[in-house]
Amino acid sequence: MNLTELKSHVRTIPDWPEEGVRFRDVTPLFQTPECLRFIVDAFCRRYEPLGIDGIAGVDARGFVFGGAVANQLGLPFIMVRKKGKLPFHTVSTGYSMEYGKGAIEIHVDSARLGDRIAIVDDLIATGGTLLGASRLFQEIGAEVVEVSAVIDLPELKGSSLLRASGLKVMHLISFTESE
Repeated sequence: MNLTELKSHVRTIPDWPEEGVRFRDVTPLFQTPECLRFIVDAFCRRYEPLGIDGIAGVDARGFVFGGAVANQLGLPFIMVRKKGKLPFHTVSTGYSMEYGKGAIEIHVDSARLGDRIAIVDDLIATGGTLLGASRLFQEIGAEVVEVSAVIDLPELKGSSLLRASGLKVMHLISFTESE
């Protein structure tokens, strides 16, 4: 498995969930054990030497990647959920995405003061979700070491927004609009 092979397993769905959006579907990556193993290994190689205290995954596909990475590294896994899904005391924030708005939250005790957190998601589009998640961890006193995703859509400028906000950004593959 290499990055070109990994990219070939991502399915593109035109005009979903609305006209003009080219949805990059990661479902085939979950259905192909070699792809999932490659992704998890790449994230683990990245984060093992960095002294990370926890891995956060963004609802919902980030749960699969982030949970597997946290498990392999023996670290706590922190869920960044859609608003209204967590049962304990939370902090929340709104965000904008390619085709709408949303809100996410974390438990107030999901990380301790000074914890070093890496946030994992499936895709960076406009960057709103990962930026919002980063703000939540900063609000409870944790340090976001890096935000990462399997896929980057650079034409939507999310990675640029995240970097301009002072975040380190990592992704494995990228797609242009024409691909």
